Amino acid sequence: MSLRQIVLDTETTGLSPEDGHRVIEIGCVEIVDRRLTGRRLHLYMNPEREIDQGALEVHGLTLERLSGEPRFAEVADRIAEFVSGAELLIHNAPFDLGFLDAEHRRLGRPPFEKLAVGVVDTLALARELHPGRRNSLDALCERYAVSNAHRKLHGALLDAELLADVYLAMTRGQDSLEIALGGGADALDGIDGDGQWPPADLPVLAADEAEQAAHEALLADIARESKKPALWTALALARQSPQAGG
Repeated sequence: MSLRQIVLDTETTGLSPEDGHRVIEIGCVEIVDRRLTGRRLHLYMNPEREIDQGALEVHGLTLERLSGEPRFAEVADRIAEFVSGAELLIHNAPFDLGFLDAEHRRLGRPPFEKLAVGVVDTLALARELHPGRRNSLDALCERYAVSNAHRKLHGALLDAELLADVYLAMTRGQDSLEIALGGGADALDGIDGDGQWPPADLPVLAADEAEQAAHEALLADIARESKKPALWTALALARQSPQAGG
């Protein structure tokens, strides 16, 4: 079964839906089986209220600019149709979901996340992977070499597109075995010979001294940030330890 994910971002009139602030822009990008499909949803909305100066400085969207856009109620069905049945990927998910839930409450609809099969907070994920480091979208773009030079102001679609690239880079190791096997579990049928993996004729390229040094430096960085040995190091030490009772 295919995994369908929607990377979602919003822009708002202020910081708190409890103070009556509204969603004014939503951007969604579709990923299916870890591949960007090119499908996206991008909408502006008329909030029918003033926009805080602090928010205006972030996204640059004025009430005058948005006055001719539809209200959230008029686009709610389009948004629901696009995200329905997908896993949502949101950076700092409680913020965006708080606003989207508030918009749904105004319309008498269930919580927004009920449309989805699940929610991944990519900020929480980044904090697990990089404890003690900055994990804003800009910081993650720099860390994973995702170009954001064109990002002068925040924009929901632009930020969703950047987050999609960051998420795929940040979670690349999760599908390494699947890639090695050429697909999912069905790919096991394609293993040659007597079922041996890797095949006997698979080329093996040994790391040179510079690559080995870079590898050791990376393991040291991981250990320093997590305050415990990297998993690779722990496994290597376990293999070197004498067997119990041996």
